[in-house]
Order: sequence, then C-alpha cells, then structure tokens
Amino acid sequence: MSAPSAPPEPPRTPKVTEREARRVAEAAREQDWRKPSFAKELFLGRFRLDLIHPHPLPADQDARRGEEFLARLRVFCETRIDGALIEREARIPDEVINGLKELGALGMKISTEYGGLGLTQVYYNKALALIGSASPAIGALLSAHQSIGVPQPLKIFGTQEQKDTFLPRLARTDISAFLLTEPDVGSDPARLATSAVPEGDDYVLDGVKLWTTNGVVADLLVVMARVPESDGHRGGITAFVVEADAPGITVEHRNAFMGLRGLENGVTRFHRVRVPAAHRIGPEGAGLKIALTTLNTGRLSLPAMCVGAGKWSLKIAREWSAAREQWGRPVARHEAVGAKISFIAATTFALEAMVDLASQMADEDRNDIRIEAALAKLYGSEMGCLIADELVQIRGGRGFETADSLAARGERAVPAEQLLRDLRINRIFEGSTEIMHLLIAREAVDAHLKVAGDLIDPDRPWSAKARAGADAAGFYARWLPKLVTGPGLLPGAYGEFHPAGHPDLSVHLRHVERSARRLARSTFYAMSRWQGRMETKQGFLGRIVDLGAELFAMSAACVRAELLRTTGEHGREAYQLADVFCRQSRIRVEELFTRLWSNTDDLDRRVVDGVLSGTYTWLEEGVVDPSGDGPWIADATPGPSTKENVHRPVR
Repeated sequence: MSAPSAPPEPPRTPKVTEREARRVAEAAREQDWRKPSFAKELFLGRFRLDLIHPHPLPADQDARRGEEFLARLRVFCETRIDGALIEREARIPDEVINGLKELGALGMKISTEYGGLGLTQVYYNKALALIGSASPAIGALLSAHQSIGVPQPLKIFGTQEQKDTFLPRLARTDISAFLLTEPDVGSDPARLATSAVPEGDDYVLDGVKLWTTNGVVADLLVVMARVPESDGHRGGITAFVVEADAPGITVEHRNAFMGLRGLENGVTRFHRVRVPAAHRIGPEGAGLKIALTTLNTGRLSLPAMCVGAGKWSLKIAREWSAAREQWGRPVARHEAVGAKISFIAATTFALEAMVDLASQMADEDRNDIRIEAALAKLYGSEMGCLIADELVQIRGGRGFETADSLAARGERAVPAEQLLRDLRINRIFEGSTEIMHLLIAREAVDAHLKVAGDLIDPDRPWSAKARAGADAAGFYARWLPKLVTGPGLLPGAYGEFHPAGHPDLSVHLRHVERSARRLARSTFYAMSRWQGRMETKQGFLGRIVDLGAELFAMSAACVRAELLRTTGEHGREAYQLADVFCRQSRIRVEELFTRLWSNTDDLDRRVVDGVLSGTYTWLEEGVVDPSGDGPWIADATPGPSTKENVHRPVR
C-alpha cells in the first residue's frame, strides 16, 4: 500500500496589497441602511432630533426584570467579590465565577427560552457598569463572553440546532471567547493566516491566535479562520464554534498586562483540530461580516463600563476633595481642582446619556445604531481615560500610590492608579481609537461614496465615471442648498429644552444643528479637494469623527436631561450637568473645526519619513534600551505545540 498523503500545508500569513486589504474590509461591512440612523444623518448635516426625542424607554416588564437582577447583582458585588484580591493574585477565583454562573450572569443577554435572563441591552450595560466597578476584570470576562463571544453570533446568525445545542450551556455553565487576532494580524483581517481546510464532514483548523480574552478559561470558542477556495467551497474567512478542550488545542501562554490583571487572556494554538461542519456559523466567507455585525451592539459594553468608572471617580473625587484641606479650605474649593471635578461630573452624565440612548435604540430595533455604538465606544474609552487621569491628579501623591500601600499605612485603600491602568486598554480593545476613526469615517461618507465613489476610484472605467458624475450632480444639487440654513439659526428653535427655572439647553441644540451642517460642508469640501486621496487623510477624518462624537454626546445629554425633568428624577440637576457639559464640549468642537484646516499633518509626515530613514537617530543617543532580546513579532508557524497547556477549566 502506498503511504498516506501528507495533509495540505496550511497557508502562511497572506501577502496582500493595501487595495486588497481595503476590498476585504469593504466586503465585510454592512452595505445598506434599511433603518434610519441619527448619527448618519448628523454627518450629512441633518439634525434629526425626532429620532432620539422623546427619549425611548424600556417596557415596564423589561425594566422590572432588569431592576430585580441589578439588586441581586449588587448584593453579590458587595459580598462575594474582592477586587483587591483579584488585583493581587491576578486571577478571578473559581468560586466567584461559579457564583456568577449561579446568579445567571453568563446568560444576561441570552433569551429565557434557552435558560438565560433575557435582559435588554440597557440593563445588560447597567449590569456591566455595576460589576465592572467591583472588578474590571470580571466586567471584561462577562463582556467578552456575551458581547463578542459565542452567544451573540449564534443569536444573529446561528441555526436553530446550534442555538438549541450551545445557548443553554452558555447561559449557565460555559464561558466563551472570541478568537480573531493573530501575532501578525490585528485590524487587517485580509492577512488572516489561521486555516480551516475541509476534510469530509469536518474542517481542520491550524494556526495561532493572540490576545484571546477568556481563552485561558473558556469552554467554547468562536474562531475566525480562512477556508481555502476549492470545488464546492467558496472559501474565505469563516466563523466556527469550537470546543475549547478539543484535541490539538493548546493555550500556550497566559498574557499579563499593565491593567486588568485578572484578565484570562492568552495565546491559543490549533494543530489539526477537527471541527464538524455543523459548527460553522453562517456560510463560508461570512466570518468578518458576522464579527462586525456582532460588534455593532457589542461595542456598547466598553463605554458602559467607562460610565461605571466615571460614577466611581465622581464619588471618590467628591469625598476626598471635601476632606482634604489646602491653604485653609477644602481642595474642591480651589478653582484648579474644582474644574476637574466639574469635568468628571459633566462628562460622566454625558457618557451615561450616550450609552443609555444607544442601548435603548438597540432594544427597540427601529434605528440602525452601528455609528452610534461606535461613537459611544470611541468617546467613552477616550473620556474614561481622561476622567481616571484627572482623579489621580486630584488625589495627588495618593493617586499614584497603590491601594495596598495606602491601607498598609493606615489610609483608605482607594485604587485610583489601578483604575487608570485598567481603563487604558479600552482605547485599544474591540477597535483602537485610530481604527474606530477610520471605521466611523467610512460610514459617515457612505452616502457620498454611493453617488460619487466611481468618480474618485482610479480603477473604474470612464463609462462608470460618467454615470457617477450624473448621479452626483443630482444628489449634490438637492443636498448642498440644505446646508446653508436650518433651525439652528432660529432663536426660538427647540424651545421645549428651555423650561422655566432651568438652564437653556435649546441654545446648545441650535449649536448642534448649525455644527452638523458645518461638518457636512467641511466633509464635502475635503472630498472635492482630495478626491481619491481622501482615504489617506487620516488626521482630517479623525477630527471629522471626533466632531460627530461631540455633537452626538451633546444631543444625548440634552435629551436625557429633558427625560429626567419630565419624569421628575433630578431634572433641575440634570439640566445643570447637561448645560455644563455642552459648554465644555462646544469649546472642544471649535478647536476641532479649527484643526480641520490648521494643523501639522503635512509636517508630521515629513518628520515620520525622517524618523524611519534614520535622519534623527542622533536624538536617541544618551540612553540605554532596557528591552530584552527577541523578535518584534513572535513566530506563529502552524504546527504541533511544544509548550505546556495552561488552559484552566473553572472547577
């Protein structure tokens, strides 16, 4: 008999051009807008206040179920979670995870028909804010499990058989993880190297995944792998549900980070791992679309936990600044410190307004919230870090000192420096700030690209450009005149936001309306000026997105303040916070508009060219490099593991 043929060698990291990478990303994004979007309209210069006001509210039964769970969760956080212990031991105790399972926390977003709690997005996010304040590591574990792990892709794209098989486990006992990133592949999935080769009724997985949050303790994995194109297989990046203890899977390393020390994040190797075809989620080639769709609402979990961090920061800033005296009075009464406290309070109010509004819109499913969720993630992660940094500054030397050290010398163990470390990852998690800028900018200019994209695409034939020219002429003839004037110029517009005895929020909404039109005009001018080079102007696009984030935040803050006023819940105070936030935000907006056209982008590129060519190596002299040896990127060649499996099932 002849020797059996060797299995096909899995492909190495593909070499792709920038254009090919963009094509893969474009194919994965949702192409159509079947529902209205407040943020999309905002970028087009149309302030559709009717899409968010009156503020949507949860159904009574949803609110009742959510509040009941939050009450049980609060007791659990106060009696069963020792955040300081998790920080010291860099591990969430098994008994805590088992307690979360008994509480039903693994199934917060899973329907009751599968044994879950069936919470709305609003109450799921409130739960994450609460538990994240007790331990950010636990918040990350639950978020990774439900926001991007196996449950959400199955809920949207899974077959009935897959839901029946996996969701009951995920609701009560099994922890899930999401595996996309590879040692040499981050936000550029076109270069994904992990392969899934069809063999009979199975796929055989080979490859290495990096930064697998929950991967060290997971029972089920959702894995993105590339299926090679062949007869009967369209191929492409595909999603699979994989049993974490399947033969050939090795967790080779548990990663350690500057923050979130209890995070069970590792490096996972797949070697000849057989996965039944029945465990494939969706068709071949749909993996990236599944991942991006999952993140449309999944991204809301991060700003939700930033809201929790802001609330805790405000509490500590209030208590400390009233107790600490300097030069004869509490430090809060000194303007330099008071300004920081005002920023923390106003920004926390606005962040909660953004998250609650986007979450309720997600629950109602009347609007497309892909941009709103992305803006909330971007804005929440950036502002959350600023809030934590200001808290450390308010605390002074005690802010830099660890909680354990404070307690050891007899003072209150306030983990301010830990908060700063823990929040820093949110600017990188689930799309870095830079990637979020590009992702949101692409959605923001979608209407322009639909009518004029062929005009600026150098690969399109002249016939397509001619058709696009005619379409664009009609679109802009109707659109541009509407950017000249609007309600923002009318003194009495949005008058319901100026009730007697309250600060005037209508003036801020008029500013948002005017700024939205100004933003749209700036975008149009930039597209006319740079055309096909627009995609390379990342500095400009980032500022456009930041402007949209500020305008969305102001809108959400005003709408939330009016909701609280009409429901009799701290309405006057809410109006005060919304007013202060909008005034702070308007200063940032004016700076961003100025920096659209007055910046150092071109000079920065020249300096970068010089740095990369070695022009400034003389500037690096006079120091030693404490870095260790080793490659910048670890070898991820497919093959059997040579390391100990550090996978740790929770007992």
